[in-house]
Amino acid sequence: MSVVVDTEFPGRFALISPNDVLAVERIARGLVTTGHGQIDDPNWVDTAREAWDDLPTEVRRPIRAFRRDAGCAGVLLMRGLPVELDAIPPTPIVDGSVQRSATVAAAVLVMIASGLGDPAAFRAEKSGALVQNVVPVPGKEQFQGNAGSVLLSLHNENAFHDHRPDFVMLLCLRADHDRVAGLRTASIRQALPLLSETSRDELFRPAFITQPPPSFGDACDGIEQHPVLFGAPDDPNLRVDFAATTTTDRRSADALDELQRIFGRIACTHHLLPGDLAVVDNRVAVHGRTAFQPRYDGEDRWLQRTFSLTDLRRSRDLRPDDGYVLVR
Repeated sequence: MSVVVDTEFPGRFALISPNDVLAVERIARGLVTTGHGQIDDPNWVDTAREAWDDLPTEVRRPIRAFRRDAGCAGVLLMRGLPVELDAIPPTPIVDGSVQRSATVAAAVLVMIASGLGDPAAFRAEKSGALVQNVVPVPGKEQFQGNAGSVLLSLHNENAFHDHRPDFVMLLCLRADHDRVAGLRTASIRQALPLLSETSRDELFRPAFITQPPPSFGDACDGIEQHPVLFGAPDDPNLRVDFAATTTTDRRSADALDELQRIFGRIACTHHLLPGDLAVVDNRVAVHGRTAFQPRYDGEDRWLQRTFSLTDLRRSRDLRPDDGYVLVR
């Protein structure tokens, strides 16, 4: 694999060589026929985790490096992964759409999630599927979530949750008709030098509340106040969802507004193509999406999403039978 730096892309960039693409596809096809080919079967996931070790070294290397240090931008773009373009069905249009049966694309996602840590999902979110479809849904155009098509606010994935994903993976199966839908990302590593000292101090205070989405219902009652920035003062972690994080403190509200303005100014937009995999370090980077116009004709934008946790053990009390799905 040839690894290059795209001058228009601030994150890590990896281009898959033709030989490595063939090798990845061969391994993924083997997973498609493993057992009953059911992605959410823990035995299938175990086999996919073992298959990670069989991937070409030059595919695994940038993933390992990114896990250790996500860089200033907190995002990795891998280009040219196999997704079986000729076999992709019409884009789903139902709410809560997921991928249950193994495909080459889904196998690639779960293998790479295993290289980053362990694949994981939340039962309240898309019924706990490990591979989820990110598609526009009729009637949900204004929705602040993956089913919408308006501008999606920048956010950490599941920012309200104590065990939010460490990495969010988005694999493009189909771009939107007009090629205007873009993944937006911004990192606290980019924003921190631009924040005023007053705002930095405020964002480190536990003065903020992030509400869970309606899909989580009463499973997450008792949300506690938390800081937006935490950890090392010179390289903090980030916990925010600009559509769901609030504070009643005026100074903290001003700091949150300043952070949102800075993120809006520095955010980079990535127009994903089929076979592109974007990996976002959810600890230091926020992501969102530009607006686009779906047609609901079977050819709309279609991404598949998988989460990865670097320390699955920490959520053991929420995962029955040591599985991969958190029950709340």
